[in-house]
Amino acid sequence: MSTETGDDSRTRETGHGEDDGRAAGARRAARRDAAVRAAVAQGLLGPDHPLVALLDVTGIRESAAELREAFAAVTPSGTPVLHAFAVKATPLVPVLRLLHTEGIGAEVASPGELALARAAGVPPERTVLDSPAKTPTELREALALGIAVNADNPQELARIDALMAESPARPAGLRSPLGIRVNPQVGGGTIEALSTATATSKFGVALRDEGAREWVVRAYLDRSWLTRLHTHTGSQGIALPLMARGVAETYALAEEINRRAGRQQVDTVDIGGGLPVDFTSDTAGPTYTRYARLLKETVPGLFDGRYGLVTEFGRSLLAKHGTVVARVEYAKSAGGRAVAVTHAGVQVAARTVYTPAAWPLRIAAYDAAGRPKAGPAVMQDVAGPACFAGDLLAREIPLPLLEQNDYVAALDTGAYAFAHHYGYNSLPRPAVHGFTAHHVNRADGTDHVGDTDHVSGTDRTNRTGGPGAGVAFALVRPAQTAEEIVAESGGAHADALLP
Repeated sequence: MSTETGDDSRTRETGHGEDDGRAAGARRAARRDAAVRAAVAQGLLGPDHPLVALLDVTGIRESAAELREAFAAVTPSGTPVLHAFAVKATPLVPVLRLLHTEGIGAEVASPGELALARAAGVPPERTVLDSPAKTPTELREALALGIAVNADNPQELARIDALMAESPARPAGLRSPLGIRVNPQVGGGTIEALSTATATSKFGVALRDEGAREWVVRAYLDRSWLTRLHTHTGSQGIALPLMARGVAETYALAEEINRRAGRQQVDTVDIGGGLPVDFTSDTAGPTYTRYARLLKETVPGLFDGRYGLVTEFGRSLLAKHGTVVARVEYAKSAGGRAVAVTHAGVQVAARTVYTPAAWPLRIAAYDAAGRPKAGPAVMQDVAGPACFAGDLLAREIPLPLLEQNDYVAALDTGAYAFAHHYGYNSLPRPAVHGFTAHHVNRADGTDHVGDTDHVSGTDRTNRTGGPGAGVAFALVRPAQTAEEIVAESGGAHADALLP
């Protein structure tokens, strides 16, 4: 585990205060507007490319820095802290590579996610394997590589016992930090599907079940190589005090194990992630600083230097920095309501389409040149291309009246959206581009010197001084072709079912 000292930029609080948060949100919106206009000007969007996803490289870097600084400010100098990005949130290799360069590791929960992390260059010692259904092969690979593993249940721990017995070098030669995931059963939030600390959650050992707590303690006392303890209360829809309570319950268990062992056997607590995201505005919140301070107030003993920490944030690192932009193919009216038919729908925002009350998205309107659209607000629907009536990004939202060839942007979609393509109607995956805005032309005609980051990959910067000047794009994932769709759908085996 790498070490981040408590001296790392403790005084920098960029984006943490309310006013700073609004300013950071305004800068993020300005970069987004510049990127949309540049995407149109540079041909990434248009009649032949009606859908694209954009990732704000500067925003991602800023979020990573804020996370590191928030926990550095509440831990003593020298405390081992590993921030492991939940790969499931945005499973794209260039994103993982970018985060790795920013000091963020990887939390993986499948062989595919582990392969992505390794392809991104994330080293084993900065990787954590979580999953409620690990196979013997997955566990064997993790132990061979030295990846941290959190056992989900007694049967999985028995598998690890067997794997340990296979090698005469273990446990003495064990490189993988090992622990058990526990469910503190402190309750759920407003989204049941994302509440992982309920009484009947499928994750971890349920601590309040009869005999479970004592089983966990005995498991540690019988295995000196168990040195970590893991919990995760949930994510979107979970209140910060409930998250902190789950961590407090797990810390108390760690203290009990160490007291009964007569030594500091549990030396690291993996507190999971789950910081919720505000999808109602450009301001990011709640902040990592607020959560880290709450944790220190609630569980001071966890931050006195005796324990290392692991975090597993995902959505909060990426959501605000992704935008799906779609062309309005047709503008029509139905029952007196305006309807904009676009190329973004269930394939890039499945949660929003199927459960809109839990996952509403903000929508921004742009004209045919990619400029923010002005005009009186009109109640209208923003529809997607899929062949079912519910494929709507938004229902009855007030926007300037959208017209054919305009563009709509689904905001805050950097996590659990376009990176998780849903192949309804065999709609193709959109291209994903990272961008940096070096020189932003504001709508009022003034210039703003923006980001100075460089994007690896194909540089598509417009240096002519026209629309989109100063915005550089780098291809993260190419658009899926029709040939690729056919290949993935068994095209090479067309006669397989014939007699």
